[in-house]
Amino acid sequence: MIKTVIFDIGNVLAGFEWKAYFEKFGYSKEVLARIAKATVESKAWSEYDRGMLTDEEVLNQFVRNDPGIEKELRESLENIDGMLVKFDYAIPWVKELKRKGYQVLVLSNFAHRAHHDCKDVLGFLDYVDGGILSYQEKTIKPEPEIYRRLLERYRLVPEECVFLDDLESNLAAAAEFGIKTIHFTDKDSAEAELKALGVE
Repeated sequence: MIKTVIFDIGNVLAGFEWKAYFEKFGYSKEVLARIAKATVESKAWSEYDRGMLTDEEVLNQFVRNDPGIEKELRESLENIDGMLVKFDYAIPWVKELKRKGYQVLVLSNFAHRAHHDCKDVLGFLDYVDGGILSYQEKTIKPEPEIYRRLLERYRLVPEECVFLDDLESNLAAAAEFGIKTIHFTDKDSAEAELKALGVE
């Protein structure tokens, strides 16, 4: 019997608008391409670095990747409000699961700046029962330690948990602990899979 539903955040409860976000600054196509190469296409954008480095350390790494666009990198990344978008279903979904008696947790590699700058988009966090965020814990998915900490901190029985994430590597690591998993592609499919597990 499932008692706890665990959500990843990115692409599950909130989405990204990389292209539209960076375009709003009016940069040329050349600069946009350089920003992409220095940030989202670089190692420093990986889940590992976003979980283990401070926001300033990550930004400094982006600048080292392309010092010629330091001004643009700092301007666009020192406040990322607008990069994340709300999924209208997030809060109602969390509230409905809680109304039905399920514990709802998050387990996410989201960067600290995202939580700081995008509070409105992440409003569902006011309704969850807790969880683990990598930037606070200095451990990240899919490292085993983050799953171990979640299970121990909330005294969870793995077989009574289901974890929804859009990355199969994160799900595979959770499954090694006995946690049931759902590869998230869209809400309707996820709800059907939850129902198959008895989560009505």
